[in-house]
Amino acid sequence: MKKNNLLIITIFLFLTANSYSDINSDFEKWKTNFKKVALSNNISEQTYNLTIKDTKYLPNVIKYDRFQPEFYEDTKTYIQKRTSDKKVKSGKTLFEKNIDLISKVEKEFKVEKELMLALMGIETNFGTYVGKMDILSSLATLSFDKRRSEFFTDELITLLKLIESNKVDYKSLYGSWAGAFGFFQFMPSTINNYAIDYNNDQNVNLKNNIDAFASAANYLSKIGWKKNEPCYQKIELKDNIPTKYLNTSARKIKNKKKLKSFKKYIKQDFYPFELNQNTLVGIITPDKDIVDNAEILKPAYIVFDNYEVILKWNRSLRFGLAVCTLKDKFKNEL
Repeated sequence: MKKNNLLIITIFLFLTANSYSDINSDFEKWKTNFKKVALSNNISEQTYNLTIKDTKYLPNVIKYDRFQPEFYEDTKTYIQKRTSDKKVKSGKTLFEKNIDLISKVEKEFKVEKELMLALMGIETNFGTYVGKMDILSSLATLSFDKRRSEFFTDELITLLKLIESNKVDYKSLYGSWAGAFGFFQFMPSTINNYAIDYNNDQNVNLKNNIDAFASAANYLSKIGWKKNEPCYQKIELKDNIPTKYLNTSARKIKNKKKLKSFKKYIKQDFYPFELNQNTLVGIITPDKDIVDNAEILKPAYIVFDNYEVILKWNRSLRFGLAVCTLKDKFKNEL
């Protein structure tokens, strides 16, 4: 029996090694093809050689992509992990140390300090964990992979253009497995479109509080955040609600209606009578298609325009709920 087990393990290791070798070979071929794409997008050969020539296929990146918490954690667990009292305390300390900066940014961009702190807290634990992955290799791996190749190829090309124009130092590019960078985890396209040099030192440094907070606020403002407007409200639904109103995908909140039109589907004790009844809202049931044996109607939330703004930041129903939950917790503390 032991000999058989040893044989099976040996065969498995042999096949795994060969498979990994094949992937590395294919990745090198991909780099050759990608060079043509880069050059056709006005990336110089010098920049390509500086950035892509030595990139490596990172198998862990694929593992992380396939096993994101948004894909398996129930909503209650996901939110509790990211909105703890410890996190609120850390955010409050950061705010007190940077009160003048954050208050100035809040006033200028009309984005609540609580929201900025919530996003920074969830993305990087207030800048204490910005990621250690080689972003160039991460993006190259995800571009090579088939699942979302077009999206990550575009992000990689954008990053090379930022490097080419000296807006980003390629030597500093360490961050998340998905290619995000800085205290607020900006993707290259976000850096290109929304990052700003707030302290006018001729350098956009997203690992510096000054540029990071201003860039995050600028991003939120430009994508439609409305200060002091609601984000979501938890509700309980009646059994008579048509399933077409139950959104389980973060790509687009569908079948929105005026709040008063949903009144007949919401249990009276949970109905938000205090809100504008003509406000256009949607309903989400985030566990329905994700969690095994989840209740169809629980948990359920009414979501507003601001919630959809957070989805533009990160296409995850649970992420949006966690950000808005932490934001509300900060509101009671600051």
